[in-house]
Amino acid sequence: MDEDKFNMSLRKFLKQVGVTSQREIERVVRQKGPQQGKLKVKIVLTAAGTNLNHVVEEELDLG
Repeated sequence: MDEDKFNMSLRKFLKQVGVTSQREIERVVRQKGPQQGKLKVKIVLTAAGTNLNHVVEEELDLG
């Protein structure tokens, strides 16, 4: 495995996930989501051909 190529590819993937996830959450809140309180969000990360199943859950404070 080429560590540099893997690292660059992984960073590109994580950047895309972060940016697109933020946009989608903002869109949902603006369109029809709650305007105050908390919004429960959840991300599930899987990888084909592996047993990876990483779950991140959080409550976003909407003020």
